Amino acid sequence: MNKLFGTYKVLAYVVGVLLLVGTICSLFKYLLPEGNALQSFGETMTPLWVAHGWVFIIYVIVAFLLTQKARWTIPEFLLMMIAGLVPGLIFWVERRVADRIAPLLIDA
Repeated sequence: MNKLFGTYKVLAYVVGVLLLVGTICSLFKYLLPEGNALQSFGETMTPLWVAHGWVFIIYVIVAFLLTQKARWTIPEFLLMMIAGLVPGLIFWVERRVADRIAPLLIDA
């Protein structure tokens, strides 16, 4: 379970960073005037959402496997899934998961 948790942790941070950066770039793209340098930058970063989507799918699979091994409930799994869709939330959820799984890793 140590490798699975390590993989989850890395994926959580990658998904979180991609989501934050993507959100900021989208704000630049849609809220700033057309032709502005930051607006153009936001527009060129659109493929970032594709990367977030693919990494998020892998994150969902790893999170599911982790919750199955830890024998957690479906609401706990759903919280992990929602965290990958709300900017910033994933960092708080990852910390909670780490705190809850630490005793299980010591026993393993």
